[in-house]
Amino acid sequence: MTRLLPLLTGLILLAGCATQAPTPESPRERGDWSAQLDALESLDRWRLAGKVGLRTAQDATSANLDWHQAPRHYRMLISGPFGTGRSVLEGSPDGVTLTTGDGRFSARTPEQLMQEQLGWSLPISALDNWVRGLPAPIVAHDMQTDERGFPERLRQAGWTIEYRDWTWAPGLNGGLWLPRRLVMTFDDLRATLVVNQWRPADATASP
Repeated sequence: MTRLLPLLTGLILLAGCATQAPTPESPRERGDWSAQLDALESLDRWRLAGKVGLRTAQDATSANLDWHQAPRHYRMLISGPFGTGRSVLEGSPDGVTLTTGDGRFSARTPEQLMQEQLGWSLPISALDNWVRGLPAPIVAHDMQTDERGFPERLRQAGWTIEYRDWTWAPGLNGGLWLPRRLVMTFDDLRATLVVNQWRPADATASP
């Protein structure tokens, strides 16, 4: 299991366009979320860099994450103490691959890849929505918001996603509020993502 913990990282962000663009130190205001929602929902290209902490009943570890997202392709570079030191999870319409120091594994979906390698799976396909503060489409969900109207707690597919902190990311449409710290739990699995840098609409699809 240890050699494939990087895959769980994949389980492991967007909001806020005001008339006058705030600085990272400016507080979020009521109405910021609804004002940026259309831009958030259409965002399909970004790069984020951060750190992921993973805790299970048997283990606790962390790693650095560099995620490039494009409309038909994503690439997650995971480096650090997660087993092999460097792993790459890559997906496209043709399928998903996981490359580690132990080899290269492939499947049609990330869930299938996890099922084949671990014997169980996680909803990796929902991640690009969850990190933007959005529920995955079609699947039933329950969303709770804070006093400013921003997502605070999302329950979907057996997971609970808590949005603990937000950051202002300049760029697209003048800038967007994006989740900076997320805590995701499923039974005894707990994944924490802390984003150090958000680059919405980054044109670079791979490092």
